Amino acid sequence: MIQSNLVVRCMILTVSSTRTYENDVNGSTMRELLESDGHAVTEYQICRDDYSSIQRWLKVAAARADIDVVLISGGTGIAIEDTTYEAVRDSLDKEMPGFGEIFRYMSFSEDIGTAAITSRAIAGVRDGKAIFSMPGTTRAVKLGMEKIIVPELKNVVQEIMEGNR
Repeated sequence: MIQSNLVVRCMILTVSSTRTYENDVNGSTMRELLESDGHAVTEYQICRDDYSSIQRWLKVAAARADIDVVLISGGTGIAIEDTTYEAVRDSLDKEMPGFGEIFRYMSFSEDIGTAAITSRAIAGVRDGKAIFSMPGTTRAVKLGMEKIIVPELKNVVQEIMEGNR
């Protein structure tokens, strides 16, 4: 049974070479959706789309006791400079393939159509922390957060916690 009073502590990471804290709609959207569901944002960063920068933030999150989940937006496309997928994939202890599969299915169904094949959304677990990585469009962030992540966040964290006892 899911603990209804569980407060999930989250890190938001926006991957972008152009966004700032003032214009990062995705970071603001994630924060708003998390906090309205009773969760806490304990870290929020913007980093450039660079494999080692993303890996560095994943290592920081893994080492912090006040972070249960890392939520990433951006850098998941198929352009040569998009490195988020590889950085996340290479850091996972366990992958949750269902997240990417459902995300792409829902994107396809939500008028994105067959262009959904270019999405490399990925999720998994590293050092007892859940990691969710989504495309960097506001539409994608809203879809991922509202339809998949927020409804399952407590369940995912609770399952990880129970498995680490």
